[in-house]
Amino acid sequence: MKVAVIDYGMGNLHSVLKSLQAVNDIGADIFLTRDPDAVVQADKVVFPGQGAMPDCMRELNRHGLADAVRETTQSKPFFGICVGAQLLFEHSAEGDTAGLGLFPGKVLRFADDLTAGGERLKVPHMGWNQVYQTQSHPMFAGIVDGERFYFVHSYHFAPADAALTLAESEYPQRFACIVGRGNIFATQFHTEKSHRAGLQMMKNFLAWDGNV
Repeated sequence: MKVAVIDYGMGNLHSVLKSLQAVNDIGADIFLTRDPDAVVQADKVVFPGQGAMPDCMRELNRHGLADAVRETTQSKPFFGICVGAQLLFEHSAEGDTAGLGLFPGKVLRFADDLTAGGERLKVPHMGWNQVYQTQSHPMFAGIVDGERFYFVHSYHFAPADAALTLAESEYPQRFACIVGRGNIFATQFHTEKSHRAGLQMMKNFLAWDGNV
């Protein structure tokens, strides 16, 4: 089985690769690539991202990978992480950027005046937050509801279809932090920085056949 980690010059690529390799007990061929043909020919695809959405979208287009992402999301297990998840939506408020349009909805910035318990919350949101599962999914195998994952973000998903939301977190109001449909699963948090729970989710991806 070939698992492509998309390399478009943005994101914790090597951390994602090493995390996948650490839980690879099925002998999968896991590799970084910026070759659109290699992405399309892979059996599974991981789409990481970190940084500003306009930069990520520009690099994705520059390497000719946008169409490869659109094609692979039609048929094979696909895992988007952080900005790699945000890019799946139609539009982001970050830099007024058009996304890939695979999911209806937007990516919005947290308000600057967020407060909790009388204290102002910082943006970006950084740290460990609980993740509450709103639907059952094979990618949650071995992960308890309310498990903590590591977040670093100023922007969050705003799906136009509530059925896309698979899990939520709080800052301080609830927001969608995992979205998915069919063979696509995408997280706002960094699985590669989320220790045991993140590794379990990556292991689940290697085992997942793309069906819900």
